[in-house]
Amino acid sequence: MNKAILNIEIQDFINSNLKSDITKLLLKGTAFEAVDTKAVIEQIEAKRRCVTKLPTWYHHDNIYYPNKLHIEQTSSEITAKYKSDLIEGQSLIDLTGGFGVDSFYFAKRFKHVVHCEMDQALHEIVSHNYKELGCDHIECINADGIAYLQHSDVQYDWIYIDPSRRHETKGKVFFLKDCLPNVPIHLNLLFKRSKQIMIKTSPLLDISAGIRALNFVKTIHVVAVHSEVKELLWILERDYKAGIEMNTVNIKGDTIERFNFLLEEETATEPQFSGPLSYLYEPNSAIMKSGGFNALSNAFALPKLHRHSHLYVSHERIDFPGRTFKIAEILPYSKKLFKKLGITKANITTRNFPETVQHIRKKLNIRDGGDTYLFFTTDYQNNLIVIVSERV
Repeated sequence: MNKAILNIEIQDFINSNLKSDITKLLLKGTAFEAVDTKAVIEQIEAKRRCVTKLPTWYHHDNIYYPNKLHIEQTSSEITAKYKSDLIEGQSLIDLTGGFGVDSFYFAKRFKHVVHCEMDQALHEIVSHNYKELGCDHIECINADGIAYLQHSDVQYDWIYIDPSRRHETKGKVFFLKDCLPNVPIHLNLLFKRSKQIMIKTSPLLDISAGIRALNFVKTIHVVAVHSEVKELLWILERDYKAGIEMNTVNIKGDTIERFNFLLEEETATEPQFSGPLSYLYEPNSAIMKSGGFNALSNAFALPKLHRHSHLYVSHERIDFPGRTFKIAEILPYSKKLFKKLGITKANITTRNFPETVQHIRKKLNIRDGGDTYLFFTTDYQNNLIVIVSERV
């Protein structure tokens, strides 16, 4: 950590060039003796990525930024706040602290937070930034979080861990056993130090595989922001043996779409089926990731078009956690019949359909966009159909 970067003239240069062409800045260079051009450019690139993701850091003076990769990998403030609202207590240890966004928000709910980060440079950066942000009850430890627990007998109300999804030899990985650290093999240690554990994983992780790899799973949160799933949160409680609750959230500005269900409810529920009615519903991405399709049908009393289509219909419009469409027309999938409609521009979605969107666009000569939404899907009688609709 080169503290000269925090000099007023260098900070002014960084702030005045946040929208400048990086290539031109590199070619032109800078005249700062204490800091080379590359280091200044890295600050600009990293800060740029924070404007919407980390506005608290972006708008605060004298913040030191790490390599842009650390910014890409850190939680956004939106998801960090969601996590912090789920738990509270006296003490929490963050075993994989990183840039420290999650710990910063946990500190709003806990009297004492321990932030472990094994990278010395990142540890120094985070320690500095916490002081600038006025967060004085986070203890920053420059150590491997697992090793730190192994050499301590301190008990915590909560343990938080966000294992890295990149492995030194395997590259990007999708199983907990391949992440760093390997959470499943350290569970006994974690439960010795706390009764309650929160684990953050990639949305690419298979939920069933995660349940098999972990013990005492109490709740799983599927967190999406504007219909893009950002992370899975696993709440573990020592000796918990009841059913697993699945919470899905889609954060859209000041509103949150929520749908919760028990996993055993999903397997025990048999949905109703129907052909297209007046309205069509498409679940948000968090629900799609959760797999709660039968539970959703039961909770909203909505029949499905097909067991594997995951589209729902109704005569009357209801409030639904996802997208709602007014059906205008339904026809069998036929190039000849479709051409009679005269549609040349539309938004296309396929659900449980044998052809890709790209192939359909080429085959039917349909440009992307407009107010018309076409759903190419299969109905409950296994007929390929096209649903013409408009977004409500």
